[in-house]
Amino acid sequence: MSPPSNGVHAPLLTGCNSAAGSGSIPGAVLNVASSIIGSGIMSIPAVLNVLGVFPSFTLFLIVAVLAEVSVEFLMRFTHAGETTTYSGVMKEAFGSAGALTAKVCIIINNFGALILFLIIIGDVLSGKKSGDEVHLGILQQWFGIQWWNSREVALLVTLVLVMFPLVLYRSVESLKYSSAVSTLLAVAFVVICSGLAIVALVQGKTQTPKLVPRLDYRTSFFDLFTAVPVIVIAFAFHFNVHPIGFELANPSDMKTAVRLAILFCVVIYFIIGLFGYLLFGDSIQSDILVNFDQSADSAVGSFLNTLIRVSYALHIMLVFPVVNFSLRTNIYELFFPKKPLLATDTDNKRFVILTLVILILSYLAAIAIPDIWYFFQFLGSTTALCLSFIFPGTIVLRDALRISTRKDKIIALVMIILAVVTSAIAISTNIYNALGSKS
Repeated sequence: MSPPSNGVHAPLLTGCNSAAGSGSIPGAVLNVASSIIGSGIMSIPAVLNVLGVFPSFTLFLIVAVLAEVSVEFLMRFTHAGETTTYSGVMKEAFGSAGALTAKVCIIINNFGALILFLIIIGDVLSGKKSGDEVHLGILQQWFGIQWWNSREVALLVTLVLVMFPLVLYRSVESLKYSSAVSTLLAVAFVVICSGLAIVALVQGKTQTPKLVPRLDYRTSFFDLFTAVPVIVIAFAFHFNVHPIGFELANPSDMKTAVRLAILFCVVIYFIIGLFGYLLFGDSIQSDILVNFDQSADSAVGSFLNTLIRVSYALHIMLVFPVVNFSLRTNIYELFFPKKPLLATDTDNKRFVILTLVILILSYLAAIAIPDIWYFFQFLGSTTALCLSFIFPGTIVLRDALRISTRKDKIIALVMIILAVVTSAIAISTNIYNALGSKS
């Protein structure tokens, strides 16, 4: 879910891209893939635990296909109109209210991503308690349980020493090297996790996966819908389509780039989902990194467990300032539309205050919401769902530019109905379960 590294004159929602024509299809594929693979990959094995192997992979494919179709809708209406941004397309279809709605959704979605990042970092550093199970973080395993390695203190120190210096950069181009390192760390996470699963499979130590969901007194049919928002957010990248696409010499090549990136991400999700579930079975946590606190049979195994958690935590730390950059830019443009671009604004006080407010609010939210599963469901049922499927579908149905075919409108309508129905069931089921647990 991390935004691409665009120039300072290419804000996420407004203005035009000064780097137009400088991008390549391989670069676009990498940027889109980076936008898709973020914190969402952490809960993919947990989805298999809820749905089973076959329904999960079927749902991966359905959401991936719908994501590609919705991007095609967005780019077609963009090229036919006079805008180069997501909010611009919404404005052409629904006026200023549409543009404002898109901006607000993107701000909420990206702010939610920062919170998810901090929750995952907290899980790695300070562990997590799930019911009667207690999973220690790496700091607690190394130094024992101390006041200074609690989630609150560890996250605060990480924010001040690591993230804060990086978020002070005014240009996202300055973060290109940290972004490159973060991508390599994510790949290393998948490779090591897969290697551990293969070794365990050869040694006969893997868990037997359930191929279909098990419905019992603890899991109802409607509970299955709670996994859908998690997959939706795992394929949410539509807010980055325009800045990436308009860097290409031929923006129509974006369709090819998106298709290749989605295919790559489906393979990655398949690998991490299956191997992660084989390793931990029904004990899988909503954040798979938590499961790697388990002791291994050898020093090498313990080292790899620690390496997996550290590598992805570092990946999240390096992606954080890039997501913060786009979030801060859009908040600035929303509240100060007549001011210069944030990167060129000479008012350092306004820049620093806005940066600190974002960091403080995301820190407090990460402390208050320690489980990423429910936060994934919230974003996947609301902002991510709107940006990925509902908004593109309504643009096609509105057809302000008179370019939609009957087939387009049928697909858009089906896409909207599926999105709204699954979201409504997921939200109502979570509310029902929450109220039931309190009674």
